Amino acid sequence: MIMHVNSAAIRGMDVKGVEIEVNLVPPPPEQVEQQGPTMIVVGLPDMAIRESRERVRGAVQSSGYRMPRGKTIVNLAPADLHKSGSAYDLPMALGVLQADGQLACTGLDNAMIIGELAMSGQVRGIQGALAVAMYARDHGLKRMLVPAENAKEAALASGIEVFGVNSLAEAVDVLQGRGRQLATTVDIQSIYTVESMAEVMDFVDVKGQESAKRAITVAAAGNHNLLMIGSPGCGKSMIARRLPGILPLLDVEEALEVTKIYSIAGLLDGKKGLMVRRPFRSPHHTVSDAGLVGGSANPRPGELSLAHNGVLFLDELPEFRRNTLEVLRQPLETGEVVLARASGTFTFPARVMLVAAMNPCPCGYYGHPRRPCHCTVGMIMSYRSRISGPLIDRVDMHIELAPLDSEMLTQKRCGEDSATIRARVMAAREIQRRRYAGTGIRDNASLSGKMMDQFCELDTESAAALQSLIMELQLSARAYDRILRVARTLADLDGLERIERRHIQEAANYRILDRQQW
Repeated sequence: MIMHVNSAAIRGMDVKGVEIEVNLVPPPPEQVEQQGPTMIVVGLPDMAIRESRERVRGAVQSSGYRMPRGKTIVNLAPADLHKSGSAYDLPMALGVLQADGQLACTGLDNAMIIGELAMSGQVRGIQGALAVAMYARDHGLKRMLVPAENAKEAALASGIEVFGVNSLAEAVDVLQGRGRQLATTVDIQSIYTVESMAEVMDFVDVKGQESAKRAITVAAAGNHNLLMIGSPGCGKSMIARRLPGILPLLDVEEALEVTKIYSIAGLLDGKKGLMVRRPFRSPHHTVSDAGLVGGSANPRPGELSLAHNGVLFLDELPEFRRNTLEVLRQPLETGEVVLARASGTFTFPARVMLVAAMNPCPCGYYGHPRRPCHCTVGMIMSYRSRISGPLIDRVDMHIELAPLDSEMLTQKRCGEDSATIRARVMAAREIQRRRYAGTGIRDNASLSGKMMDQFCELDTESAAALQSLIMELQLSARAYDRILRVARTLADLDGLERIERRHIQEAANYRILDRQQW
């Protein structure tokens, strides 16, 4: 008799159902004593799955059960879907025990099972438990067995009972109804309460740079991309790393999106379960194309997707390889990464707030009031040309930070704290949330097409000011749109529904590279 166990395979951000079929072929009567147990796994398994034969054998025997004599054939269906990883160990072992009559239960057909087995019978954690739990719930399965360390993340998929198991024997007990193990639950509200009280790096530590603080407030309020240019030590990285402290926490829908990505990438902290703070990713400038957007034969999320609904900070921007930076162009426009491979096309979410920092020249002191620059014009142009014009055009705001003088450096820190700035950001984001309710848009940076005509209406004076800027600076159509979006955010920070001329002028001042030769 063939036994069936439900499991799943992760392909990019998608989950595909996998049915594990177990068939026992007993040895001929005359060879019962001579022929030992053998196990064959078919269905396009990778090396990790082929090696599971020995892990399953060791776990079954260590748990006090026996491997059936003769040949055990395990088929992973559908046969044309490539399977990888070690998450099939537990369902394969349970299928073998049921096929041999050592496990008697009626609920196996209605359960999703994933988990890696140790030789001792212990169940180890796997990647993508939340994604698999969502798939199981959406396909009508009633319960799910996962490694205990993945139970909290899987339990976020409400509508399905999740049991975290520590061993193969414990999984058998759950399926047979022995013991009193309860389904895992997660108190989402308590997670938000704890995270809202967590300490973050505070803007009160930043001396001076009031114009940069204003710019970062505007960027945070509208989710705008930002480039900071300044000499070494003027506070670019310090300001950027305090940005998460003024951003609102993720709402539940956004938090589930981000948690799912981190679950698939294997980066989720199993103790928390749900990620409610916006991610802040800062890859080193040696990162590869695949590291930034995702890659390999079965692609995993890259840094862009890991920063989804959060911040991607690129420090020392010109030091990144130019071809690596160019892969940002499409995701910054569409909010997603599309990778085409021989095995199929994979789509990853990548709606990020890009924040970048750079020096004005290779030595870093071009335009410094006190320190001389030793770079030639050719060196400066070569340095800046590492960042293409089309990429710069996709950055909503580019600002210049002046170095601090000795008087400012010796003063006590007395600027606004993050809580005060965050209150303004939250108020502006709430205005946007109400305005765009039901449109699929969450912030001003996502406005495009007819939405801009509808929500960025200008009076005669503002329209004339913007037209004058277009002619003076020879702005591209993309730069025009981005100035208008930033102006919309400035109006929201002032609590105004209509964009005024001063908002247009301030938004244009945040694009210094349109005023300088690049």
